[in-house]
Amino acid sequence: MYNNKKTGKLGIIITIVILILLVMLTNVKSNQMYTLGNIVNKLVSPVQQGITYLKNKISGNNTYFTDLEQLREENNKLKEENSKLEQAQREYEVIKTENETLKSYLALTEKYSSYKTVPAYVINKDISNYSKTIVINAGKDDGITENMPVIGNDGLVGYVISVTNNTAKVQTIVDSSSSTSSLTSSTRDNMICKGTIEESNVLKGTYIANDANIIEGDSIETSGMGGIYPKGIHIGTIKEVTNGKNKTDISVKVEVAVDFNKLETVLVITK
Repeated sequence: MYNNKKTGKLGIIITIVILILLVMLTNVKSNQMYTLGNIVNKLVSPVQQGITYLKNKISGNNTYFTDLEQLREENNKLKEENSKLEQAQREYEVIKTENETLKSYLALTEKYSSYKTVPAYVINKDISNYSKTIVINAGKDDGITENMPVIGNDGLVGYVISVTNNTAKVQTIVDSSSSTSSLTSSTRDNMICKGTIEESNVLKGTYIANDANIIEGDSIETSGMGGIYPKGIHIGTIKEVTNGKNKTDISVKVEVAVDFNKLETVLVITK
């Protein structure tokens, strides 16, 4: 019982002290409270910073900004390396293209080894309905003159119609104003093949003899007549034979061997 009395008295004393402190605090002016707050803040702030530092040290957060800077440096290095790889890839593609061009030139030269030729790139095309010409990067300085035949890997391309020092304009065999003296490979029947407006890869063969034996699928080549093209250069393949009311009306459609839309390299026959 004695202990209970002592505990009760102690509780009363503590309560009285708390009440006195509350009364004192309510009587303190606001500016004094502000000053007191600053003092408390100055005392508490270093402690808080110390606690935060220790917390970050333990959790590893203090390395965040260091890691971020390292990531930036690594990212910049990767970008630089990627740029170098892209440049190397572009250079490889250029070398690959040049290699393919050289292979094409070699194949052409070997195929037409009986002729003296000058290789050239196609640098411009005008493959429209009415005009089908190309421009190549070889001219007078390379020994090119007008009326020289031009060939591709798949066959006849056309002939030179004008030249400058470094370029030449070629009228293709599919041009509507072009005429090529031709003959069939198997039966040796003659005809004149002309370009058409309707189809960009088809020639119309006319002036065929009444007794000619024309076969679909037969190959057409140059006849050597006309003074421009040498004999035996492949032109294309007969894809259709048309017989008119009269025997003299026979005509054929010849699909040319050269794909002029994809033509890139040619040879100009100088002799």
